Amino acid sequence: MEKEKDKKPKEEEEEEEEEEMEFKDCENEDQTQPQEEEKEAIEDEVERSKVGIMRALAEREDPSAKDADDFMIRRFLRARDLDIEKATAMFLKYLSWRRTFLPKGIVSESEISGQLADNKLCMQGVDKQGRPVVVAFGGRHKPTKGNLDEVKRFVVYGLEKICARMPKGQEKFVAIGDLEGWGYSNSDIRAYLASLSILQDCYPERLGKLFIVHVPYIFMTAWKVVYPFIDSRTKKKIVFVENKKLKSTLLKDIDESQLADIYGGKLPLVPIEDC
Repeated sequence: MEKEKDKKPKEEEEEEEEEEMEFKDCENEDQTQPQEEEKEAIEDEVERSKVGIMRALAEREDPSAKDADDFMIRRFLRARDLDIEKATAMFLKYLSWRRTFLPKGIVSESEISGQLADNKLCMQGVDKQGRPVVVAFGGRHKPTKGNLDEVKRFVVYGLEKICARMPKGQEKFVAIGDLEGWGYSNSDIRAYLASLSILQDCYPERLGKLFIVHVPYIFMTAWKVVYPFIDSRTKKKIVFVENKKLKSTLLKDIDESQLADIYGGKLPLVPIEDC
């Protein structure tokens, strides 16, 4: 009887300790969320402050900077890891490029008719985050058709179209680079590097994710040349997809109702000029 009396208090003590530990765990969980929210609020405040400083610096150097909204300035800031000096230099270079490359503000379809005829850039649907989905067909590119300047104009035309189609509050798009049928006759290193430069330097933080699909082994020869020119932020957004996992991989990010029918989805692709 005495042993049972001694055991009972011990069991009760262990139960109390367990309850106390559970309470502390709950308390820690309750404290974690406010801490994360506070951290995000501070980071947002830091960004807003830097956007204001960068705007003032940019407008002092180039009055046309006043036409840019805060979201654009923030994209350039993020592309340079919130370094105001580097981001401002990048932004001013972009403004100068835009005046030279797009004096009328747009690329007309008559300037890139040869590129459009290949039907190598299409658009349809949005991913689960509401980002527009674009499909580029590398096997349809003909390096001998047109010149590098026309390719650059085609890239800018496409990016302008994509940005114009973005839902309110959305800043990024998702791309599928389809290399089915790609061979050495389609390889165009100069065009790849020019396109990459335009995307990274003039439309920073616009690419949300890039799926590269139907990749032939010989493409890796060209990839090894291009890869060193891709910045670290962009590299993290690139995913090579195995053929056997193509549909399942895309469906993780894009609902079947929004996925192109050529990948097992429900939507037919639309040429970029018709978007």
